[in-house]
Amino acid sequence: MDRKQEGLKALGRDTEYLNHYAPEVLETFENKHQGNDYWVQFNCPEFTSLCPITGQPDFAEIKIMYIPAERMVESKSLKLYLFSFRNNGDFHEDCVNIIMKDLVKLMAPKYIEVIGLFTPRGGISIYPYANYGMPGTKYEKMAEQRMLSHQVV
Repeated sequence: MDRKQEGLKALGRDTEYLNHYAPEVLETFENKHQGNDYWVQFNCPEFTSLCPITGQPDFAEIKIMYIPAERMVESKSLKLYLFSFRNNGDFHEDCVNIIMKDLVKLMAPKYIEVIGLFTPRGGISIYPYANYGMPGTKYEKMAEQRMLSHQVV
């Protein structure tokens, strides 16, 4: 199946970087293994956003782990989406929660978690964590268990 059949627009085209928060660039494709539970992990070590108070840049590694249902996020569109935070002013905790909520809205995954490993500013590192499990399923219970036992190293 080629990208046109999947309805993908960004993959295989020249890259246009946007200077504003742009969830509309996110794209999905069909999960061909819907009967299987399996993890997909993205490590995004070059995430940047702006402090909403000082306007100074914040740097982080964003880790996204999910168990797909019917749709999966296309990686180039995810890169463009994460890049769109570059000139956006949000606190670290907001960035992580916004990313998670946008991906839940986009894909409706069985389970997803997002971690932000932000570099220190003023001698303090902030590592926000957010997760979601599909309501009414074992994944909802999984989200609760993982939240209660979560530890960032």
